[in-house]
This record gives sequence, structure tokens and C-alpha cells, in this order.
Amino acid sequence: MKILLDSCIWSGAKKTIEASGYDCKWIGDFLKDPGDEAIMHLAVHEERIIVTLDKDFGELAVFKGTAHAGIVRLVDFSATRHGEITLFVLKNYADDLLKKSIITIDPIKVRIRSWGY
Repeated sequence: MKILLDSCIWSGAKKTIEASGYDCKWIGDFLKDPGDEAIMHLAVHEERIIVTLDKDFGELAVFKGTAHAGIVRLVDFSATRHGEITLFVLKNYADDLLKKSIITIDPIKVRIRSWGY
């Protein structure tokens, strides 16, 4: 699986994820944030799962029907846990992510919205 971390994800998460063998890009490494729609397009083109703190990507997918390759939204985790929590989701919900699901995780629950395409 390939991962695309939104700029709001802690930069240290990239190293944690790469250390576990994943191909990972972080929008914060780009010269300029390209914006949500361009990020979605890039993620689809490169078959990358977007990891974010924002609702925006889910809203683009659900309400506008924007194509995506899977989305993980982290809610209420400290920045230093972003890599750890992302790895937890990647390892435990890989099948759902490969089906382009949208996964929202907070300290209490995991919500999976499946698309089936």
C-alpha cells in the first residue's frame, strides 16, 4: 500500500510509516500545498491512501463523488501518535482500505464507510 499524508499530519509520521516498509509521501514536503482536490487526484493517480485530520476529503468523496483510493481520518490523537495510529489502521483494516473505504478512527471507535468499487 502507498500512503499520502496530508500536510496537517505530523511530519514525523512519515518516518514511522516508511520504517514499516510503506511507500509514503507527505504533502508538507511539497513546495506548495496543492489543495484538497489536487491531492485527491494525485492519490488516485498514484493509488495512495490519504491520511488526514480533516473532514474535507471525506466530504469530497461522499457529497461530490470525487474518486479516491481510500481515506483515513485521525480524530483526537496527539501529533506524535499520528504514525503509530496510521500503522494500526493500515495493518488492521488493510482489506477495507484496498476496497477504497473511508476510515475514521478516534480513541474510542473505528468507523468504516465502504464504497464497493
